[in-house]
Amino acid sequence: MKAGKAAGGGRKAEGAKSARVVSPARREAFNILRRVEEEGAFSTVLLASVDEGMRAEDRALAYELVLGVLRWQLFLDVLIEHYSSRRAASLDAPVRRALRLGLYQLRFLSRIPQSAVVNESVNLAHLARLRSAAPLINAVLRRATREPDYDPAAEVAEPLERLSIETSHPRWLVERWVDAFGMEEAAAFARANNEAPPTAFRVVSGRADGREVLGELRAAGGVLQESRIAPGAWRIEGAGRSLRELAHAGKIYLQDEASQLVAHVLDARAGERVLDICAAPGSKTTHVATRTEDLSLIVAGDLHEHRLRAIKEAASRQGIKNLGLVAHDAETSLPFPENFFDRVLVDAPCTGTGTLRRNPEIRWRITDRDVATLAARQERILAHAARTLRPGGRLVYSTCSVEREENEEVAARFLASEKDFGQVALTAPLSLRSAGGCLRVWPHRDGADGFFIAAFERKG
Repeated sequence: MKAGKAAGGGRKAEGAKSARVVSPARREAFNILRRVEEEGAFSTVLLASVDEGMRAEDRALAYELVLGVLRWQLFLDVLIEHYSSRRAASLDAPVRRALRLGLYQLRFLSRIPQSAVVNESVNLAHLARLRSAAPLINAVLRRATREPDYDPAAEVAEPLERLSIETSHPRWLVERWVDAFGMEEAAAFARANNEAPPTAFRVVSGRADGREVLGELRAAGGVLQESRIAPGAWRIEGAGRSLRELAHAGKIYLQDEASQLVAHVLDARAGERVLDICAAPGSKTTHVATRTEDLSLIVAGDLHEHRLRAIKEAASRQGIKNLGLVAHDAETSLPFPENFFDRVLVDAPCTGTGTLRRNPEIRWRITDRDVATLAARQERILAHAARTLRPGGRLVYSTCSVEREENEEVAARFLASEKDFGQVALTAPLSLRSAGGCLRVWPHRDGADGFFIAAFERKG
């Protein structure tokens, strides 16, 4: 039965039943997008728990649909408004989600037959118990198939608004980046945010032989590339099953290259005491621990007990046994002696604007006010962390944000208020160096997450 007739109610019970069939991938994507929008859930967390019993191709399509729709949400909503002559915000949320899914497939996934896209998008309205919206969904998507080349930004003369639509970012974010980095840099960064990030990992020292692991991945069809950003980091394409099995066995740890760079900057040495203030989910803590197995003490702190459990699980999988876990509020006085630790890491809570490729929903959630609020939190955490560092010790501050207020400005205010600290000029490839000896990593330049890293030394 054709989608148009089915959308109108159907003539037979059997036809109506078949019209409601939706593929597992689209059903999963529709439900995940609902939870992201209505519950504030994070897409990557939900996608990680997608039923392993689902066929690999269905799982891959669900990933593509969820992340693609979230990345291109603004662009898709402008398409909806053109094809429907209605404001996207005026539509019921399930209808808007079904249209976004349909239009994303029509615009970005050329291998899927248009008829299947239209039919299953209409069926989503039935699943959402919005049968009356089926004709609208059908009409909008059929018009989209007739006007496949419509460019929603073509007639927009104002440069910032055009870039906002072209790259599917809120205008305030685009404007902020243009002011901070210039139009060319901001545009390149925004475009990179809509690309799928590479998969990166590190071999877990003490748990696996690097040559054997790399050989196993190559034998499974993996294409490997050594990182130019972080020593010991690798990018890989393919070998998905072997990659997951090795990660589950604790032989490798999936971690972005920029994130891996932080442990190298901290540069903990044998016999030293190390504190990671905001440690969850444990990526950097466990990297520090496995890089220097004979540390005197390593402590991971975080605000919530359930986040500490995540760190414990990550450490156990990687065979780390010398890790202490402490629940604390890093914005208040920390429960550690002053001048106690040799190395302190503050990987601070931030807006996460450097991770928009992985967490595209962030761009629709944060506000300009959040940047200022988080910068104030970061300053408080950094000040309390500084009290725990011994003279001559190293304090590393990092974020996965690209905002200057959360990065260079926090570092500058810290140095202005903490007279017994000086900044450490970090050695790294010239492309990663920023003002004052800090490091910056960018998706469009380096292919890794957007990261900022600064290091300070307490004067003896």
